Amino acid sequence: MAIPDVYRRNFATLRRAAEDGNLALMECTDAVTGVPRYVICAVGRDDGAYVMTPFGHLHDGDPYEAYLPPDTDRSEQP
Repeated sequence: MAIPDVYRRNFATLRRAAEDGNLALMECTDAVTGVPRYVICAVGRDDGAYVMTPFGHLHDGDPYEAYLPPDTDRSEQP
């Protein structure tokens, strides 16, 4: 399955922010559950103010248990 263009553009933005040293890890509150989340953000500026653009949060627990690699035959999964 091909990765949609919008995700490719977001990833390119995230890479540029990392290369420029403009990434931050922020503690935020999940809007649905209210639990703390540790969010990877790109840092920008707008009229002198910092702008934090969230890209995703760090996974709680073992990420190897949460995701299947793209070449996994899902028909064999329980």
